[in-house]
Amino acid sequence: MKRLNIFCFAPLVLLSLASCKPGTTTDTIEVKPVIITEPVKYDTDDPAIWVNKADPAKSLVIGTDKDADGALYVYDLQGKIIADKVVKGLKRPNNVDLAYGLMLNGKPTDIAITTERISHKLRIYTLPDMKPVDNGGIDMFVGETGPEYRDLMGISIYTAKDGKMYAIVGRKSGPKTGGYIWQYLLGDDGKGNVKATLVRKFGEYSGKKEIEAIAVDNELGYIYYSDEQVGVRQYYADPEKGNKQLSIFGTTGFAADHEGISIYKLTDSTGYILVSDQGANRFQIFSREGTKQNAFEHKLLKIANVQARESDGSDVVNVPLNDTFKHGLFVVMSTDKTFHYYRWEDIAGKELKVK
Repeated sequence: MKRLNIFCFAPLVLLSLASCKPGTTTDTIEVKPVIITEPVKYDTDDPAIWVNKADPAKSLVIGTDKDADGALYVYDLQGKIIADKVVKGLKRPNNVDLAYGLMLNGKPTDIAITTERISHKLRIYTLPDMKPVDNGGIDMFVGETGPEYRDLMGISIYTAKDGKMYAIVGRKSGPKTGGYIWQYLLGDDGKGNVKATLVRKFGEYSGKKEIEAIAVDNELGYIYYSDEQVGVRQYYADPEKGNKQLSIFGTTGFAADHEGISIYKLTDSTGYILVSDQGANRFQIFSREGTKQNAFEHKLLKIANVQARESDGSDVVNVPLNDTFKHGLFVVMSTDKTFHYYRWEDIAGKELKVK
């Protein structure tokens, strides 16, 4: 696929000039997915990719169907629904994330976690069999009484270098200063189910719309979240390092909401942060690493237009999975009740690197 590098001063720019910085390129050609999944029943919202380390070709994509009669759908790498793994009857599952190796019953267990908005609970399932390990759900934001202060939305899992695992949880609304996001330590309740212990409250909030998308960089130890219509905020993931905001970026050039965040890792410290520019059907791609002058400066490197419409959520992995996805898989939610699978090299084009 031929790509044109259009610079800010060029008269043929098709996107808002505010989204373009000197040296930044934009694909004027829409990147096509190689696979579009079978549709869900109601409304796709957010995906997560589970890599089968024993057989990467049998990796899975887990995606939410956001409805009062919602579900977690499970797909293979061909976009086909694996019916016996689908979890139905969930109360408006919003976002989903997963992690590898939580110790349950003395054994490392891979888990998928989704936020159940109506019940105000986290729902947790083992991978790849999708069996519940949450005693019917874990209550979040207990004691909060503000309007929509307990309506769960975003979720991301932080696995620290010492092996501790934390759930980073967001909601539909919350206080503007110092407590929109809550962080919980996950562990075994003694019976092989997951318990969650609150360890901190943090996070600035503009009050303009909401905070939904959350992503964690395990290797570098950072949390990122989208303050919709404002920018992406960055914090330390380790609760012992304090609650100071480290940066806010992507504050200009977005057509509407800042949405899903994904991190493509080239090494343990380099790569790309992809942020959904929902209103423009594109992803703005920033440097994962900072600059020599500022470790928390994330430069805009590229804007990629995608076929997926109005994407809320996304996920990306950097490992070869099969002959189709040799350099990684980027999964994007689309408003046609599907998820779109992209090859990383198609998103990267000539401007970005592949692993």
